[in-house]
Amino acid sequence: MGSLADITPPIALGALDGRYRGAVAPLVDHLSEAALNRQRLHVEIEWLIHLTTRGVVPGAGSLDEAEQQRLRGLVGAFDADAIAELAAIEAETVHDVKAIEYFLKRRLGDTLDDRGDLSELVHFACTSEDINNLSYALMVRGAVEQVWLPRATGLVDQVSQMARQLHDIPLLAHTHGQPATPTTMGKELAVLAHRLRRQLRRVEGAEYLGKLNGATGTYGAHLAAVPGADWQTISREFVTGLGLTWNPLTTQIESHDWQAELYADLARFNRVLHNLCTDVWTYISMGYFAQVRGQGTVGSSTMPHKVNPIRFENAEANLEVANALLDVLASTLVTSRLQRDLTDSSMQRNIGTALGHSVLALDNVCRGLAGLDAVPEAMAADLEGNWEVLAEPVQSAMRALAAAGVAGMDNPYERLKELTRGRRITGEDLREFVRGLGLPADVEERLAAMTPQSYVGLAPELVGHLGQPSSDQEATT
Repeated sequence: MGSLADITPPIALGALDGRYRGAVAPLVDHLSEAALNRQRLHVEIEWLIHLTTRGVVPGAGSLDEAEQQRLRGLVGAFDADAIAELAAIEAETVHDVKAIEYFLKRRLGDTLDDRGDLSELVHFACTSEDINNLSYALMVRGAVEQVWLPRATGLVDQVSQMARQLHDIPLLAHTHGQPATPTTMGKELAVLAHRLRRQLRRVEGAEYLGKLNGATGTYGAHLAAVPGADWQTISREFVTGLGLTWNPLTTQIESHDWQAELYADLARFNRVLHNLCTDVWTYISMGYFAQVRGQGTVGSSTMPHKVNPIRFENAEANLEVANALLDVLASTLVTSRLQRDLTDSSMQRNIGTALGHSVLALDNVCRGLAGLDAVPEAMAADLEGNWEVLAEPVQSAMRALAAAGVAGMDNPYERLKELTRGRRITGEDLREFVRGLGLPADVEERLAAMTPQSYVGLAPELVGHLGQPSSDQEATT
């Protein structure tokens, strides 16, 4: 038997680069090894431009506007040939960032008509982590803001839209798995949308930190080379010019605390989304939602009647994998031995995998929700079969009357418990009980007219707390 490892093009080892490639492909532009090297090239070029345009190094040459644009064009032209060339250089250097330095030095001659005078300003006074931390911050920000957040926001909008559409559809609640005070399907979905939206705001407010201060964060090499320069200001302006928040106090590495904070927020969003998946899965199993079979799909290989809730099950699994990785990233990246160790280098290469499983889950939940139709008749049938849930409003009304001094309203909880505990009652049973309580006429009329379907309190109105749609797509649906 031949080895699958010998087949070309190479067969993907992981599901994200194989079976699910289509759903997560946009992350490749941000969190792949090639994307990391492209960002490193971007940072190195911007640092060279920053140094030369500000005349930081006395006597060094400068780059005119056209030369700056040609250099920046190298980032947009970072293609398969550039990746292969860089790999060949790294095979010699056995150092990824040094390979970027040599790659750029070659381009100074090819791109800028042999500006060899600037060659030694490439990677000037930098440690590898000056380049890496900025590159990762830009990569993660791009992946979150351009890929993850739009998909997560679209999903929350989708749940919010469903909540509004189903705001007044009565639903038998279940607390501890037992029939409980009715609500509406819209209100229950609104709770989940509200929770998810709150986590989105935290992710949207994430702060992406960066540093450029040398081998141990002291600007030692910078001062040794050019003691007269204001290196802290030069560093701050460079980092903020990249759109990042400057971190003035670090060891050799930027401390990664911002990453831990972000990954904790992403994981919390995922956990709420996991809760949505399990709830919707349960509503499907209860018949409250019908799945719209896509043309040609097969629910079961042996049972023709089945349409399995696979989108929500797939999402659950991927959310669990994503959170396992996000949790270990958050807990590991905040620790580095003394001024530097390499655990973060290996760990950060898993960021793409973590976000990939989260994006895959978002895709599955969106597709799953789009394939659902509410079944109000099934919800109504369960409500009709559980008139005992009206024991709560009857005994609550009796309590209020007792507090107001109305006679005969004693022991309301116990009397309703005797009527309903451990057995089903009908609407007629309840109405007969209510009419025998001696209630004031208006209260008796109100309670006798109540049904499980009407006992939803303010649930329909509570959906209004979701506010207005947050996207044009939802607003026009």
